[in-house]
Amino acid sequence: MGLVRLKIRELAQEKGWTLKEVSDRSGVIYSTVRSYARRSQMTTVDFTSIQKLARTFNVMIEELVEILEE
Repeated sequence: MGLVRLKIRELAQEKGWTLKEVSDRSGVIYSTVRSYARRSQMTTVDFTSIQKLARTFNVMIEELVEILEE
């Protein structure tokens, strides 16, 4: 199983948004956004949340997800 990291913090900073604003704009629960933003690596993520976050940032999923290890 591979490891991934979500670039939520970087994309939020580019937009000038807080993590709370990302949550409000995306409809993803704040605790989930915060958890994803804090983790340096993950093995599982909720695909629906990733889709919502990518749409919110107006990026492709590939731009939101950084593959650390396959």
